[in-house]
Amino acid sequence: MKKKLFAAALFGAATMFSAPSFAEDVYFPIIAKGFSHQFWQAVKAGAESAAKANNVTITFEGPNTEAEIDKQTDILNAAIAKKPQGLGFAALDSKAQVPALQKAADAGIPIVAFDSGVESDLPLTTCTTDNVNAAGAAADKMAEAIGGEGEVAAEIHDQTSATGIGRRDGFVNRIKEKYPKITIVDIKYANDALKAADDIKATLQAYPNLKGIFASNEGAAIGLAVAKKETGSKVVAIGYDSGKTQKDAINDGTLLGSITQNPVGIGECVVNSLAKALKGEKLDKIIDTGFYWYDKSNMADPKVAAVLYD
Repeated sequence: MKKKLFAAALFGAATMFSAPSFAEDVYFPIIAKGFSHQFWQAVKAGAESAAKANNVTITFEGPNTEAEIDKQTDILNAAIAKKPQGLGFAALDSKAQVPALQKAADAGIPIVAFDSGVESDLPLTTCTTDNVNAAGAAADKMAEAIGGEGEVAAEIHDQTSATGIGRRDGFVNRIKEKYPKITIVDIKYANDALKAADDIKATLQAYPNLKGIFASNEGAAIGLAVAKKETGSKVVAIGYDSGKTQKDAINDGTLLGSITQNPVGIGECVVNSLAKALKGEKLDKIIDTGFYWYDKSNMADPKVAAVLYD
């Protein structure tokens, strides 16, 4: 059943966007990077909860995998053509999808970016983790675990999204700035767990003295766990995101630990921000939704457990 925003809230404040009339349904398409990871299902749950609280209708869409940039752009263009009252978008390519978003802005549709922003001022805000700082925290944990020296590598989920770039640079730069005795000898890119596992096996073979590997998202971290188990490697393994497979790998010692975002909070932030935009409320350009380091010692901590997902 479609739901309506209380019209009086929409008429009270001046805004550059046209507020829908009382008779119109308020509809926000939320376009994610994909559905292949449980992370996006958690974001979807948060968005649906906020939609109910704000009395609006949403759809949650995305390509099947996070490699399908053209498919995501097609979904974006189709959503814009429906003339929604607002748009949530997590870009697979921070540059290539700006022209499509410009169409939304030209049509007076407020845009909220999430998870991964774009290189443009078109979004009113971006609901996201501070990926640079979060990956830096992973680098600190890596350095501590390997005694502050040795060779390490990274498996990054992509080279085009703001999250991929931010997590790569956050990890690499923290190592370079704080740990001069640690050398990053290899960086590979894979979002798919199978490809990530193959990449990491090749890295382990090429660098027999490797002490640690950082994997920058759920798929890469699962691949890291698989590669480590199949090769019998004792390398220190650190992941990012959550999900049952990754949590199990931490509990059995395959992964030292991981960084978790707050995916439910990200989904809530997107819908809440769009609703606020329609009311004419000012939004901060970046809304930091937070992160935690988790390992066997703190997974049961209520504040950490609340942002982990299966």
